[in-house]
Amino acid sequence: MTQEIERHLGFLLHDVARLLRKRFDRRARLLGLSRAQWSVLAHLSRNEGIHQGGLAEILEVEPITLARLIDRLEAAGLVERRPDDRDRRLKRLFPTRAAAPVLERMRALGAATREEALEGIPPDARERLIDVLGTMKCNLLGLEPAGDAARDELVDA
Repeated sequence: MTQEIERHLGFLLHDVARLLRKRFDRRARLLGLSRAQWSVLAHLSRNEGIHQGGLAEILEVEPITLARLIDRLEAAGLVERRPDDRDRRLKRLFPTRAAAPVLERMRALGAATREEALEGIPPDARERLIDVLGTMKCNLLGLEPAGDAARDELVDA
């Protein structure tokens, strides 16, 4: 029974993702950011100028939860809120210059974690794994399979 569960795709994907997060969290603790804060910075670096509601949607968190995370990141000097030119109710979010070295370090920690997870897997099998997971993601989203650019973005995530 246990062996059957370990071979079940959903359980396996969940376990691998959980273990990747745990390993990354151990490394990232030295930088003083939570996983949630890192996630906000990572998505913000790819979506500079997004409004808080849009970022909350991407992160799949409640807007009030994101507001608290942004408050902490703003207090740390890593994020700034700017008023929207067309709608004064909206605030646009931008990483600060101080966020650049933090993001660089977090990306290096992520790369080290991924490399550890992929140890012993040949490069062609790694590429195939990314392709298969990208196709699965597109299937579940109801989209066309990802091309090379989308696959490269998945590798960087």
